[in-house]
Amino acid sequence: MTSSLPERAGRRCHSLLNPFHSAHYFSPDLGRELAAVGVEDARAAYFAVRAAPMGGVGAGVVTATFFNFRYELVAKHVPAVWETASPPVVLAARARAVDATLRRLLGEELIASKEVAEAAELALRATEACARTARPLYAAHADLPVPERPHLALWHASTLLREHRGDGHLAALMDAGLDPVEALVSHTATGKGMSPKWVLGTRGWTRDDWDTASARLRKRGLLDAEGELTETGVAFRQQIEAATDRLDLAPYEHLGAAGVQRLTELMSGLVTVLLSAGAFPAGMTGKS
Repeated sequence: MTSSLPERAGRRCHSLLNPFHSAHYFSPDLGRELAAVGVEDARAAYFAVRAAPMGGVGAGVVTATFFNFRYELVAKHVPAVWETASPPVVLAARARAVDATLRRLLGEELIASKEVAEAAELALRATEACARTARPLYAAHADLPVPERPHLALWHASTLLREHRGDGHLAALMDAGLDPVEALVSHTATGKGMSPKWVLGTRGWTRDDWDTASARLRKRGLLDAEGELTETGVAFRQQIEAATDRLDLAPYEHLGAAGVQRLTELMSGLVTVLLSAGAFPAGMTGKS
């Protein structure tokens, strides 16, 4: 599919929408709101808030749609978490947490600004071209109502665009023949993914899982002995991202080059404020 957009324009825009969505996962506001409805374990909270739009699903569905978590870790918390807090209760708690997080990190003046309202309008317009077919996490979120307040509408649209690209990215990973741990190892080797320490501490995999996956990637000529991507490996990861771009092209084509550029500018300013306010923990990304 050819595009009228500048090269990687959609990817650049997504790279800013994604952290705007993801900041709430690391927020104390989320922990407080989930604990208030009985969900005190941080991993259970993460699985619950992201899976809740799909309803009271089991560990198999969560593992399939989240992709890079070990099934046994998911099964410790799902579906048991729904006995503590039903999906509607979790979604209401998530909405309160997102509101509190954005107000705390961005400040009331920025929350009420015309820039946030404009970004919300542009991002929502982009979602008009998203497709539910074969995109379960996007489709589930797309069935939720759009919040009235602009900062929450922007978060909602960012979530839709994030999950739309994410569902497509999983298809690209599967087509490339990567299993969950291989995908994590090769992404970390680009320098843009989560650090091994963070992966092993949150996804349920062991160091042996990581080392074994690394060995498989070396056998394919994608990693060298030091765990760095080979020339072939660099090209391989680039091909995956290019395939993801193609699968995620529709919303950005719909928005148009000028709209994408403006949304990217607006989100860059908002994410800069989020990062400066400490929205994400130190040491989360990198190769070590």
